[in-house]
Parts: sequence; structure tokens; C-alpha cells
Amino acid sequence: MEFRTEVVDLASNIAENCMGHEEAFCVAACPMHTDVKKYVAQIGGGNYQGAMETIREKLFLPNTLGRICAHPCEVDCRRNTEFGQAISVAGLKRFVAEKADNKELWDVKVKASTGKKVAVIGAGPAGAQAAIDLRKEGHAVVIYDKLKVVGGMMRVGIPEYRLPREVIDFEYSYLEDLGVSFQMGVEVGKDISFDELRVIYDAIILAHGAHKGNLPPVQGKEAKGVFHAVEFLKEISFTHKFVRGGKRIAIVGGGDVAMDCARSSWRIGCDEVFLISLEDRNNLPASQAEIEESLEEDVKFNNGWGTDEIVKNEHGAVSSIRLKKVASVFNEEGRFAPTFTDETKEIEVDTVIFATGQQVEDITGGLLEQQGGGRYDVNPDTLATKLSDVFVAGDASGGVIVVEAMALGRKAAKSVDRYLQNRDLNKARHIKKELSYKTRLDVPLPKGTVNLPRTSGNHREARERKRDFLPYDLGYTEEQAKKEASRCIQCECKLCMTECIMLNDFTECPQDLFSEFIDKGEIDPVIPYSCNMCGGCTHVCPNDYQIGEAFMGMRKDFILHNDGKSPMEGHKAIEIHQMLGFSKVFCTKVKGVK
Repeated sequence: MEFRTEVVDLASNIAENCMGHEEAFCVAACPMHTDVKKYVAQIGGGNYQGAMETIREKLFLPNTLGRICAHPCEVDCRRNTEFGQAISVAGLKRFVAEKADNKELWDVKVKASTGKKVAVIGAGPAGAQAAIDLRKEGHAVVIYDKLKVVGGMMRVGIPEYRLPREVIDFEYSYLEDLGVSFQMGVEVGKDISFDELRVIYDAIILAHGAHKGNLPPVQGKEAKGVFHAVEFLKEISFTHKFVRGGKRIAIVGGGDVAMDCARSSWRIGCDEVFLISLEDRNNLPASQAEIEESLEEDVKFNNGWGTDEIVKNEHGAVSSIRLKKVASVFNEEGRFAPTFTDETKEIEVDTVIFATGQQVEDITGGLLEQQGGGRYDVNPDTLATKLSDVFVAGDASGGVIVVEAMALGRKAAKSVDRYLQNRDLNKARHIKKELSYKTRLDVPLPKGTVNLPRTSGNHREARERKRDFLPYDLGYTEEQAKKEASRCIQCECKLCMTECIMLNDFTECPQDLFSEFIDKGEIDPVIPYSCNMCGGCTHVCPNDYQIGEAFMGMRKDFILHNDGKSPMEGHKAIEIHQMLGFSKVFCTKVKGVK
């Protein structure tokens, strides 16, 4: 039977716009779409193994990310946007990883062999994630890296006091368990050519990161004692030293890498550490936690100053750095175009570290074009290049943070899998949801929601921690973790499901029910006839969807197409009662009336 246009329109509006299945803000903001809401609730309930299983459905680096993730989920967390104190999503992830990550429970199932071979260049998070996803699909995967250790820039760019190396090694062992092969200490373009790889393998993913440092055009940059953050942090990562540096270090930059350089400087024995940034204190690109922890460790901030000249002594070595006061960092169009006043100052230093960005080196011999920062020219939706068998992921394709690099690795793997099966790279693919996106969820705070302060973690004293590479953050206790998890608002809509008992008998969400009605053009009559038209669902719905009215319209259409009778079997008794109620058998004469 056909339903009237007004009924279909009502149902279509609900099916298309209901927010019942819209992701929570944290889940949508996470490039890997980890079910934050679910695992935080599991932690709050003491179900640590369940929480670990939920996390590992999407992430193979729970402990790593729990320590170093830039957590875009926390930026969009409702606790942050409403009260300015997000749920400590990363801290809770680390807690449960330390508590319940059991190697014996890891999912190491892979599909039957496809006979296809893929080379992944780079053992960082992007390359590792791509390798995992492709191996699970049954492809043979080999990871190449010029370093002799896994982890990529996580290993040589993030200091050990933030990310212990045993954590990386433990979590990367998952790839070996899956059957991913490694060729470590092999530099593509030197030990083996890119062209050779294309002959050996059916597809290639370039995920070798941004390991090339470059110095800005500053007068005196050729002086002895001037280095880039990449080489500085890499040497410290392997040796806990930087023998080419001195005791008074200036770090130029305002991001997290600059903070890592500054804090590492204390740990290799420096006497004074200065941080110089174009941005003022309130606009530093570094995370607030890194800024606060650097200040605690006595890094001397010089915000709103730019490098005018690196002054050399008679031996050609750094003797000081001259700074100019910043007038503005961006122009009227919002583009980076610093301007300066005439005010200057000079700081005596013997070492200058530039933490002002790094580049991706080309390993294709010029076969692929590169853009700003050395990023390869790729299709942003599929990460495909002009070479049909070559794809790109991570920093090499424009990624910035670790969890984003992982998502780009997953995106590249999806494309490679389709390529190997001769399938269209775009068709029937939810491109929007392969990275962070903005959820359509827009609901009021639950009644009674109050501002609960974020639970503080446990940091070692600054004066103690600044002189060693032991972890400075000791993580949550069980009591603290449960308390922090209890702050989660569990953002979702489905208010109608809480209000209406009847809806829960037939669906998880009105969107499902009405989508099925639109797709099939039919509905079990018992559903609309179960609605008592109380209007409670519409009353609590943020968008005032007329669910009861849609059901009533369906009921009318059923009667119109059923000769004026209800399609419900149980309603026949009512019809008989109504018919007999007006018959002579049941009608009696009023006394005194003929």
C-alpha cells in the first residue's frame, strides 16, 4: 500500500535528521573515532578489561597515546566547551592500558592470503597502522625504515620522559604477532631504490615522516652551535646527551616541539634555558600542559620576540642571540607575516635550537611532486598519487599529530586494499568519517549537570624531574581514574527513548525505525497502533519531531486502505462491539417513549 505524501515527509524528516545515532563530540573529533564515551563509562564502572577491548577495537597504541596524544577529543569535549575543563581522555586511556592491556587477548586474526605484497616506507604511527590494516585483510606487508628502531618520530622526536621506549616496543610487538615483516636500517633511495620497490611489490605506501630539519633565513645561522630541533632531539633520544651543545641554550619556536627541546635541555645538563617565540603567551601553539610544565621547570619564556641575529664570537661560534619585539604575527588577511618594532634585546647563549618546523624528504627520485613542507601531492580523499600503485600517509601527506597520522595510515590502507582488488577508490565510502569531523549532535545538558573540576594527575616535583629522563607523569591511581570517569556527561540524544517505553519495544532509535519505513515503504501496523499519542517524545526532542503525528498518519492510511477498518486482528472484537451496540438486540426503549 502507499502512504500519503504528508506521512512520508514526516517520516523522511525524522529519518534524515534525527540525532539518535550522531556521535558524541569526543568520538567525532578523534581521527580514529575511538568510542571514548563507552570506554570512559566502563572505567567508571570498574570494567577495565572491557574498556581495554573497546580501545583496542580502534587503537594499537593505547599507552602511547595515553601519554603523548594531542587529544583533539578533549578540545571538543562538552565538559571543555561548557565549563573549560575537559575529561582527561588521554589520562584515562593510559590508566586502563597500564591496568589491563594483556598481550594474550590481542586480536591477531588475519584473513586468508591474497597473494598480494605491499611495501610501507616508514615505521612511524602512520606506516604501522597502514601495515596492520592491510595485514588483517590478508596481504603480505613489509615495513622499511632507515632507523634501526620502530616508532618513527615518536621514537626520535618525543623525549623519553614523556614516552618510555619500552612502551613503544611492547605496543609495536602487535605488528610482529600479526605477521608484518620489518626491514629496519634500510634507507630507501640509498640501500634500495624506489623503482626497485615498485617492481617487487604490488603497492607502496609512503609514510616516512618529516625528518628533515631546515633553518629559517636568520643572519648568523651558519655559526657553530646552531642546530635544528630534529637533530637535537634525535641525538638526545639515542644518547641522553648532545655533546655539540653548550650550557646556555636558546630554543626558537612556540610549539610542543619547542617545549620538548627546552625541557630536554635541562635533562642533558644545561645551566640556563631560554624559549623565544613570535607569539605572546596567550597565543602559543603549544599545548597548555606543555607550557605549564615548562614554566614549572624554570624555562625562561621570551614571548612576542623574533630572532634578529645570531651573534658570533671571534671563533665563529654563537655568543648571543639578538631579538626584536614583535608588532604583529599575522597580516589583515590572517596570513603569517610578522612585523617588528625597533625595540631589541640580546641574550647571552652558546647554543641555538630552531624548533620552527621540519620537512619531508623525497625518496621517489622526483617521480612525485611535493608541496609546502615537502608533503607529497595526493588526492585528499584517497591519498592516491599520480602513480597508480603509490599512496601516501602521515606527515608525508599532511598529517600533524600522532592519532591523525594513524587515521591517514588507515585511509591509505583502505585505498590500497581497493586498488589491489581493482575496486573504485571512492565508491560507497564514507570519506567524511575517515578523519575528524563535526558531529550534528546538539542537545541540552542533562538536568542537574554541575561543573565538576578535572581530577589532577600525579607529577614528580619539577626540580627533581628536570634532571633525568624518567617519566615525569606518574598517571592516575584507580580512585582518581574512577573519579575522573564519573565526570563524563555521556553525550547523546535519544531523549525520546528515555521518555517512551513503547519506542524501546521496537527500535534503538527513531532514525532506524523511520529509515526502514522509507526504504521498504511499509511498517508493521502494531508499531503505530502501539503509540498512545501522549506527545512525550516530541516534548523532549531537541528538534520537536512529530513522531506521534507520523504514527497517527500511518494509522489513518491503514484504515483508508482497509475499507475503513483497522488492520489489527485484535480490533475486530471492538468493531463487533460497535456494530452490536447500535443493533436492536442491544438497544432498549426509553421508558415512556413509543
